[in-house]
Amino acid sequence: MNLRDLATPAVLIEQSRVLANIDRMQEAADKRGIRMRPHIKTHKSPIVARWQIDRGAVGICCAKLGEAEVFAEAGFTDIRLPYPINPDNAPRVIKLLERTTLSFIVDHLEVARAWSDAMARTGHTVDVLIKVDVGFHRCGIDPNPATAPAFIKEVSTLPGLHLRGLLSHAGHAYHATSPDHLRSIAEDEARTLQALATAARDQGVHIDELSAGATPTARFSMEQDWITEYRAGNYVYFDRTQVGLDAATLEDCALTVLATVVSKPAADRIILDCGSKTLAADAARGFAPLPGHGLIFRDVTLARGQRADERLSIERLSEEHATVRVAPGETSPEPGQRVRIVPNHSCVVSNLVDQAWLTDSDKVLGALPIAARGRIT
Repeated sequence: MNLRDLATPAVLIEQSRVLANIDRMQEAADKRGIRMRPHIKTHKSPIVARWQIDRGAVGICCAKLGEAEVFAEAGFTDIRLPYPINPDNAPRVIKLLERTTLSFIVDHLEVARAWSDAMARTGHTVDVLIKVDVGFHRCGIDPNPATAPAFIKEVSTLPGLHLRGLLSHAGHAYHATSPDHLRSIAEDEARTLQALATAARDQGVHIDELSAGATPTARFSMEQDWITEYRAGNYVYFDRTQVGLDAATLEDCALTVLATVVSKPAADRIILDCGSKTLAADAARGFAPLPGHGLIFRDVTLARGQRADERLSIERLSEEHATVRVAPGETSPEPGQRVRIVPNHSCVVSNLVDQAWLTDSDKVLGALPIAARGRIT
């Protein structure tokens, strides 16, 4: 089967690139003695997660219980949710505990107490980690040394909860302005976790895990002392944003979108059949401005050394259309011709389709079901 046999738009996964990305990250973690726990929200595929486990990952992360249920059903036995879960979900958690090792985060004392009550009432114990806000200001406790150690101590005493350690996500790394800025974020994250762990241990609290995770900072976080576990997700596919943050090259980007030119209304404008329902509407982030909704490659084989055609700019997305501006003097593709696009954000694109296609250059190796697609609860 060849790319020309596929209906478009189609999400393609270049298998050799995926495996190379997994190997490179796992080798970096192994070199430092860090336990690798990839986040599956990028690919949502038990097939890809099994590749990660087979290469040394200790377990996986899921964003939501719905994802965890899919992966538990697929036989994964160590699942972590670095996400705050409402105690109303206790029945689902208990069912998961019957078939997998499950852990999740807490960052609010009343929520932690409610989970303690729910677990103790049913005779269960669940592993938890305390989420620490290291600068992104989304979830997590304030790492203030005047208050955080007391919170950690209190959680460690709650029946039904087994405190494993501390966990963070340096999401503000996506707004970094340079490699040095990324390095500084990674160093601050590690120092913050280590300082809190030391303060907690001084109070007699056992802290086993110091878990960090974000793809942009991975290369710097792997250099830090104290980190015991690393959770990255986007590294498995990468995307235009990761290229913009120097976390990857275009030749590392494994997820692309195959699209067809369906209209050429003017010499300076063509229309592709991949709108926001395929490419998503996310803007790209990087050290420099990255306008548009992805990078277009005219050669659909993605031959090594091929450059994106930056004179073709995806300036607007409708639901089913991508409007491409053609630079003056540029010869544009004609209706019926196909292109391949590196999207701004691969995680969202992966969640928009029921299946992707594993590829090797212009060959189609087979379908890749997105088993946890849409599991948002």
